[in-house]
Amino acid sequence: MTPAQVKTLINDGVELAILDAREESAFGPCHLFWAVPCPVSRMEWRARALLPSKTVRIVCVDGGQGSAETLAKYLLLIGYADVSVLEGGMPNWIAAGYVAFSGVHVPSKAFGEWVEHHYETPSIDPAELDSMVKTGGNMVILDSRPKDEFIRMSIPGGINVPGGELVYRIGDFVHNPETTIIINCAGRTRSIMGAESLRSAGIPNQVVALRNGTMGWELAGYQCAHGKTESFSIGVPREAELALERADHFARKRGVRFIDAQQAETLRKDISRSCYLLDVRDPAEYVQGHLPGSLNAPGGQLVQSVDMWVAVRHARIILIDDTGTRARMSAGWLRELGGWEVYVLEGGLNGALEDGTPPLHCPEANGIAAPQISPREVAAQGDRVRIIDLNRSVSFRAGHAPGAIWGLRGRLARLLPKLGAAEQLVITAPEPALARLAYAELADLVAVPIAILAGGMAEWKACGLPIVANRRNPEDWDCDDVHLLPFDHNDGIEEAMRAYLAWEIDLVHEVKKDGDAPFGAWPN
Repeated sequence: MTPAQVKTLINDGVELAILDAREESAFGPCHLFWAVPCPVSRMEWRARALLPSKTVRIVCVDGGQGSAETLAKYLLLIGYADVSVLEGGMPNWIAAGYVAFSGVHVPSKAFGEWVEHHYETPSIDPAELDSMVKTGGNMVILDSRPKDEFIRMSIPGGINVPGGELVYRIGDFVHNPETTIIINCAGRTRSIMGAESLRSAGIPNQVVALRNGTMGWELAGYQCAHGKTESFSIGVPREAELALERADHFARKRGVRFIDAQQAETLRKDISRSCYLLDVRDPAEYVQGHLPGSLNAPGGQLVQSVDMWVAVRHARIILIDDTGTRARMSAGWLRELGGWEVYVLEGGLNGALEDGTPPLHCPEANGIAAPQISPREVAAQGDRVRIIDLNRSVSFRAGHAPGAIWGLRGRLARLLPKLGAAEQLVITAPEPALARLAYAELADLVAVPIAILAGGMAEWKACGLPIVANRRNPEDWDCDDVHLLPFDHNDGIEEAMRAYLAWEIDLVHEVKKDGDAPFGAWPN
């Protein structure tokens, strides 16, 4: 398809998925506004999770190097019927005069900036917050990020309440309408969305976003805390009924629909449409019990990184939680963000539940039989074994087995010069499916025995075996699996933070030039 043809599809109101076949490091600097990453290295399970209907229109995109064709051929092979490729990739898109975006989760991030402009969400700068803290002001600082990010760094005195939990649990932290509520994240948009969620839900307190979050705090010369764990308590909060009332008004105003289990099943069986079933509760709650077939998409993260779960424009999205508050808040924001058909499943957790985290759906991996080896067996063999670690490069840097080398599935041939005289290779990966696919790839490249590390790095750590952390291994140039965020860089972190904040602020102007974002168009 030509760029003009793809542009027409984006605006015709019919279901469409734009999948970018490149790795994140290539996707991040230059991509279409509604493009969703589906790198060839993870396409076997990523495509199936992103594309619930085999009839949806799909356009595959790359930088002109051929990975889009690889992804398109694979999609046709597994039964998707309407697959195209953007002719000439991103260079041709730009040459045609259309806007290219940088960064990740661009629609969600741009929406956050739009929300601040549209709703005039108030904010305070770090110096104002510091003054309030020093003078003992009546205030509470709530960090709207996931727990792992909060533990890594936080505003001193902050409490971790992810964005999707704020309206639901605010009554557990604020009992006085005179208390000022400060919401922060790492940068800008999750602070804005968290603050505006409370304001739009009708919380009587003064609610403000911390301008530029932890990045702004550090750039202003203040120190972040590290390793803090203060957070909300799992369970139904004390003001659950009031929270539901507030969220219900918010959702209905934005055109959210409400369905029962039978209606939801009817929507999911309609093969002519794409339908996502997403549980917006905290991951710990989801693991304890969830509806079969649902995926965990914590509400705040869903709204601020929707492309992790939803690739199809104009699809149906069914949201689930236990009491209805979190699903309603997430649904309302999704309606305002993109105009999807968004439903809340009433009585979302009624019926039989399953626990744990569902495995990746990857039939190709299921057909590969690979031997396993325990971490203690690997450690006992010392240098005779070489571990190939397929975790994300940022996770590898944070902690890996001594002597392990980082690799990317689909490009394991590059590692051959690094294997040395290893008598056996052991693969560790965050998902068993990824490990098995890599096993098959390596088996065609080497003659030595190969096995999969049983339990992966989680089991290695549980056994108390040594861990090595090295922020420079692999080198930045080799980390083509991720689009590095400011704190992931080895050098120039302050410069990277300033560039990131400037990028977020400018998104609203780039979106206006592009013209493909229907922010605020909630009516059906």
